[in-house]
Amino acid sequence: MEQIIMRWMAVALVVMISSSATTQVRSDGSDHKYKAGDQVPLYANKVGPFQNPSETYRYFDLPFCLPAHLKEKKEALGEVLNGDRLVSAPYKLDFLVEKDSEIVCKKKLTKEEVAQFRSAVAKDYYFQMYYDDLPLWGFLGKHDKEGKDDPSEYKYYLFKHLHFEILYNKDRVIEVNVRTDPNALVDLTEDKEVSADFMYTVKWKETNTPFEKRMEKYSLTSSLPHHLEIHWFSIINSCVTVLLLTGFLATILMRVLKNDFVKYAHDEETADDQEETGWKYIHGDVFRYPKHKSLFAAALGSGTQLFILAIFIFILALVGVFYPYNRGALFTALVVIYALTSGIAGYTGVSFYCQLEGTNWVRNLLLTGSLFCGPLFLTFCFLNTVAIAYSATAALPFGTIVVIVLIWALVTSPLLVLGGIAGKNSKTEFQAPCRTTKYPREIPPLPWYRGTLPQMAMAGFLPFSAIYIELYYIFASVWGHRIYTIYSILFIVFIILLIVTAFITVALTYFQLAAEDHEWWWRSFLCGGSTGLFIYGYCLYYYYGRSDMSGFMQTSFFFGYMACICYGFFLMLGTVGFRASLFFVRHIYRSIKCE
Repeated sequence: MEQIIMRWMAVALVVMISSSATTQVRSDGSDHKYKAGDQVPLYANKVGPFQNPSETYRYFDLPFCLPAHLKEKKEALGEVLNGDRLVSAPYKLDFLVEKDSEIVCKKKLTKEEVAQFRSAVAKDYYFQMYYDDLPLWGFLGKHDKEGKDDPSEYKYYLFKHLHFEILYNKDRVIEVNVRTDPNALVDLTEDKEVSADFMYTVKWKETNTPFEKRMEKYSLTSSLPHHLEIHWFSIINSCVTVLLLTGFLATILMRVLKNDFVKYAHDEETADDQEETGWKYIHGDVFRYPKHKSLFAAALGSGTQLFILAIFIFILALVGVFYPYNRGALFTALVVIYALTSGIAGYTGVSFYCQLEGTNWVRNLLLTGSLFCGPLFLTFCFLNTVAIAYSATAALPFGTIVVIVLIWALVTSPLLVLGGIAGKNSKTEFQAPCRTTKYPREIPPLPWYRGTLPQMAMAGFLPFSAIYIELYYIFASVWGHRIYTIYSILFIVFIILLIVTAFITVALTYFQLAAEDHEWWWRSFLCGGSTGLFIYGYCLYYYYGRSDMSGFMQTSFFFGYMACICYGFFLMLGTVGFRASLFFVRHIYRSIKCE
């Protein structure tokens, strides 16, 4: 059963990678080769406030000139999840055909349309288009605030003339840029009807850049020398900090453990009736199963699935699937891989639950399936309702919701059940080096700093300090317009995060056992996952200190989806922390004689 699940996952992953690779060079069924005069696809995507990346609207929600035949482009699941809504643009940019001040339309803007455009210009609206699958952007207008203190005196202008500059190499489009004419303006300051002639100019230039390298322009921004220096400084800083602290902790821990082993061996030889102290004293309780073991096993199952998901995403990133502006590739990969890895969650959760001598494995399986998906679904329902109220492109169409529900019903759920059945039938026993006594020992009173919350704060700070510099770049990419392509550096940071999380959790678990506190199961999970809470704390700092986001929709999207991401990190790193602690505890108790 396990082999069948893994085989299906491997096949599906190969299919997804190959399909992602083929979409890289596909545009409306063409091979991106054109002859002089051929129509090259130009799609208008969306408009929205520059500072609020989640708050985007359809291009023709604003009263632009409509094309003769308005056609919507069919989009993949990832593109829709990304908020892309591509429609045919009113401009005709045929291959190698130059145009000078061509009129798109002559339009008389009503008072309502002027107010609509003025509101958009005041909020720094930008537009985004795709020409032969290459992205281009521009601002809708400008506002003049110089020397004016009263907002009622501000002047608002709409750009009415676009200049397209297109670079080509033989029969292929290589690069496209758009700029606005600062002298061709429509005054939107007053509430009155305004006449506007919307125009565009097209210029073609030849270039030697090969077609295969045309996307490099977009990834170079994140690879500029000064950016790379900051990234490498971040990594070296993290590595040095981590090596010093982990080395320091390792030295102390190994020395203390060595002394413990010598002491316990000496005690066994000299005085068997001598009262035991320290972590050996609680050998009869250390493997006592935790409270709420069904929830604990479900958290381990979900955390393991998210860990495997992260590894697969990194593999796809490192092989080059997520190149800049591969629309929706990341969202598609997340949905598909999460669905395919649900069998791992079912197997891990139920298998561990059965090892803990749990009996109601069906309830445990349902809990495993809903532990991460449940909060994510509730968050999505709320945020999608907000997006619908705003008429934003972030609101998913009914058809897309049906597709996601079908993926959940036909792929995720069956694999989860198959994984659960395989876990129940695995018959794996929990390997405890020591027998557990019938009655638990009483835990001695401990100082406040040995409580759960202070320990979580200590455990989360060190891993967070290793990643916080890189977090800014990730946030600026996800919640801004910066491009992030240095996945190799991100992968190194991820590995550092895992190592530090594992080590700090092991160290705290040892100190907890040395204090004769045997309830380490949940503590190790909570301490490992506490980095997720630190990341959410960083969200508050980023929103108020480093970004200009505003408005209810953007705020709710930012904090809502970041809560889900940080919760995912909590489950994943909690699993890493517990697994490391379990390995350590088994090792030390296997090294001594337990009666």
